[in-house]
Amino acid sequence: MWKVRRIENDNQVVLRLSGRLEGEQLKELKEALASEAALHHLILDLTDVRLVDQDAVRFLADCQAHGAILWSCPAYIREWIAAEKVARESIGD
Repeated sequence: MWKVRRIENDNQVVLRLSGRLEGEQLKELKEALASEAALHHLILDLTDVRLVDQDAVRFLADCQAHGAILWSCPAYIREWIAAEKVARESIGD
């Protein structure tokens, strides 16, 4: 189970994610992000995220690459994102 809460802060939008973030939910999350005009003003607050799978890590890495800020991102997720980036660079993605 997961949920997302939208919080506006000046000219930035914070999406506070909580629960388990897995590939099955990514379609819904992508739709929520699509409603936001620009990722460079978007903060994904991961304080309450408890579990992610590889699809979610790839998604978060893509969001970060397009300018979103990953706020309160657990260390294991950051490490996984970094490993995903290295793997993509080694295959030329």
